[in-house]
Amino acid sequence: MPLDPDAETLLAMMRAAGRPPFDTLTPEEARQAFREGRAVTQPEPQDVAEVRDLYCPGPVSDIKLRAYRPLGSSPHEVLPALVYFHGGGWLLGDLDSHDVACRHYANRAGCRVVSVDYRMAPEHKFPGAVDDCAAATRWVLTQATKLGIDGRYVAVGGDSAGGNLAAVMALMARDGDLPPLAFQLLLYPATDLAMTHGSYQRVTDGVILTSKTMAWFVEHYLRGPQDRCDWRASPLRAADLSGVARALVLTCFYDPLCDEGIAYARRLESEGVRVTHLHFSDQLHGFVSQGRIIRAGNLALDMTSAVLRNALWPPQE
Repeated sequence: MPLDPDAETLLAMMRAAGRPPFDTLTPEEARQAFREGRAVTQPEPQDVAEVRDLYCPGPVSDIKLRAYRPLGSSPHEVLPALVYFHGGGWLLGDLDSHDVACRHYANRAGCRVVSVDYRMAPEHKFPGAVDDCAAATRWVLTQATKLGIDGRYVAVGGDSAGGNLAAVMALMARDGDLPPLAFQLLLYPATDLAMTHGSYQRVTDGVILTSKTMAWFVEHYLRGPQDRCDWRASPLRAADLSGVARALVLTCFYDPLCDEGIAYARRLESEGVRVTHLHFSDQLHGFVSQGRIIRAGNLALDMTSAVLRNALWPPQE
């Protein structure tokens, strides 16, 4: 399958820079490399009407959040919202690493966005990230009026590990462990940490996320092999997906997570959930946030924002 020339350019830049794979680094070295890389690959952040940092109670300590309000909105306007969980293998990333995407979603979907700085592995193993994301989602929904949010139209979303966490939040909301959700936005989500799908055998070298790097992330995140079958780590292994919020699932071919993302979209559809599945056959895992180099990343942000806006802004009666 041909790779997007822009993606080829990015990979050539990485080879020229001599950037080592994450799985050859310590967690702290990987975090530093991740921070340095995003300055090169991410587009300029859009202006928004307001950005403010907040804190909500968490199971261990307060959780830092970052709230965005779209351009053209007023401070007291009640808007739909997206609760966003950043990617990075449950080990990398923070509020700053996904600031560009959150601003884009706020403006293009016309919603408030609340980004969640959940606890990271390996310092905090599974289910620490799940527990923090649940606490933050619950707080946003219960404090919706104070936050200027229409509680009837709240989505969860995220990329990669964040997509994994968003899918778990949607299952928890379906089961009554969280208030109801209107939508789930899943960008190349990890849905089965057993890592048995065919794309793990296909995507083994030469790209940003390989099967070996994914195994490194999972080893740091989980407490042991028994966690791989827990639906809170592997939502594809949940007994039943029916009744969860409407979904968008984005997948790409050059990604070890490709096949499990496709399987998740197909299971949602087969179990009666409205789902939009976008597949990029010529793209790398992570391309959505690399729009300075990979132009299709900006297109994907626009496309997913349009689907999100359609879900959160129902037709006027």
